[in-house]
Parts: sequence; C-alpha cells; structure tokens
Amino acid sequence: MGPKLTDFLGDWDLLRQIVQGDGTTARFVGQARFHPQDGALHYREAGHLHLPGLSAMQAERCYLWREAAGRICVDHADGRPFHDFDPANPQASHWCDPDDYRVTYDFGDWPRWQARWRVRGPRKDYTMVSHYHPAQGALPPALTGVPRDI
Repeated sequence: MGPKLTDFLGDWDLLRQIVQGDGTTARFVGQARFHPQDGALHYREAGHLHLPGLSAMQAERCYLWREAAGRICVDHADGRPFHDFDPANPQASHWCDPDDYRVTYDFGDWPRWQARWRVRGPRKDYTMVSHYHPAQGALPPALTGVPRDI
C-alpha cells in the first residue's frame, strides 16, 4: 500500500540528479508544492538547475495529480495525460514518439520519497532521480505566490 493523493499535500524540498549516458551530470535544487485545485493537486516545482560549465539557471515546471480508480494520474499542466501509477506498485511508462520514458516511484521511507526516470530515444539517454522530503526551509521566489493554506 502506498500513499494516497492527499498525502502529498504541502511543500517538499527537492534534489534531483540527471546523469546523461556519457556520464555528464546535472542537478536541480529547489522545492515542490502540491496544493488543491478542482478536486486534484496542482504540482509546481521551482529552483535552480546546475549544468556542467554553466551558471545556475532558474527552472520550474507544473503538473496536475489526480486520483482515478485507485490510481494516481499525473497530467501535464495543460491537462494532457502524462502517466499514471498504482501507489502499491508505483511504476509507469510514457511514450513520447520517439522517446521512451519509464518511472519508478519509491515510497518505502515515507515521507521521504523518490522518482527514478529512465529516458531513452534517438537523441535522449539519461537517468533522472528526484529526492523529496518535507520542506525545511524558505520557498524559492517562484513558489511564494502559490497558496500555503492547505
């Protein structure tokens, strides 16, 4: 049994590592927030992306998480389906021609959790691991306008 959708409500510190097939590594440091929106949870992350040899840059993205038939569905911010998973067996895949995206969520140390993506395609070859834990610090500026009253 994994977490319910409402268990994600609130603010999360987020650390992500992206390892390219050639070994080049980037990282993202920021926070994510899940807040209620029309019976679902709006997910927004914001922080800094650190790429080798470049100055850190501001980065953010949004998704919509919802429950359907005992599964957690993750949609793009514009409502297009992305992937869905059973919290008791949290794995999913997404085909975005010509690229194959596969994710495994790990909720074994809740409320610390992670998402591990493996992405392959003609021009893509990377593993991305995102580590989440309940927020401890101040929110990045891009998240300060998102409601906190959850």
